[in-house]
Amino acid sequence: METKTQEQHNLTPHILASGAKLAQTIQAKVLFVYLELIENPNQLKELSLNKTTLILVVKDPSYQKLADTLGFKSITVPNVSLSRMGLIKTAVLLAFSQRMLDRDESFIFLVGPADGQLDTIMVMQVGQEWEIFQSIDQPRLTEHIKRVVFQRALTLALELASEGREGKPIGAIFVLGDDKNVAQYCKQIILNPFKGYQESERNILDDNMKETIKNFATLDGAFIIKGNGTIISAGTYLKGVKVADTLPRGLGARHAAAAGITAATKSIAITISESTGTVRIWRRGEMITEIEKPAPAPHHNDTSDSE
Repeated sequence: METKTQEQHNLTPHILASGAKLAQTIQAKVLFVYLELIENPNQLKELSLNKTTLILVVKDPSYQKLADTLGFKSITVPNVSLSRMGLIKTAVLLAFSQRMLDRDESFIFLVGPADGQLDTIMVMQVGQEWEIFQSIDQPRLTEHIKRVVFQRALTLALELASEGREGKPIGAIFVLGDDKNVAQYCKQIILNPFKGYQESERNILDDNMKETIKNFATLDGAFIIKGNGTIISAGTYLKGVKVADTLPRGLGARHAAAAGITAATKSIAITISESTGTVRIWRRGEMITEIEKPAPAPHHNDTSDSE
């Protein structure tokens, strides 16, 4: 007897309706919806949300135009492989950096597997949900760093974590903002590849810099980047920074340096773990969130009778 699978049911309308009703019940600040899993986007216009803001989450750039056409706010996350929780963490972190969310505000996230349909409702609160922010005593994110700079650095980190370089995993660290104070803790390991260029020619926001940054990510040391996106150096050693006892166990020198430099200065650091591909964001000496690289999809044997 054939058993109906979840894929044979159209869950999306029910998930949307349930999410909207729940948002009203708990007076959620935001309802996030992963747009790319919705076959009929017009269903979104029928939702009754009252004071809850609907934010569409998109990965594929082609969906951005659709989000704009629908007239709702949107968040574009890096177009890389992300788990459900990875997608949620990334979108919420970007929304937090863009001040669409604030600490202690509740939100609901409707998500599902890539190439699937909406099948999951997550209810969370910024600052009290450890899966989103490890530290609740953080002020507004990126108040001294351009939000687009933070977003670009995070995107590059997630892309490097997902793709590596020439098939090999990459470990890297980006230090953003407060460059004058950061400079006190910097020592150049190699000749600085960005030295001598005009600031306009070495900005992280320049699309032409993307491959250059990824190539230099193979170097030992950190990228030091101004709050406006200007890349000061690569291959930079962070010296003389003290690491707090709160550094999670099992994390190495790169993460210790990120914790130390953000404790000593008003910078934000983004690290990529070479061994796991996990991307971590550091601020005020603490890890505020981590986005794990999704596990590879299992290989199914076509001749097997079991799933």
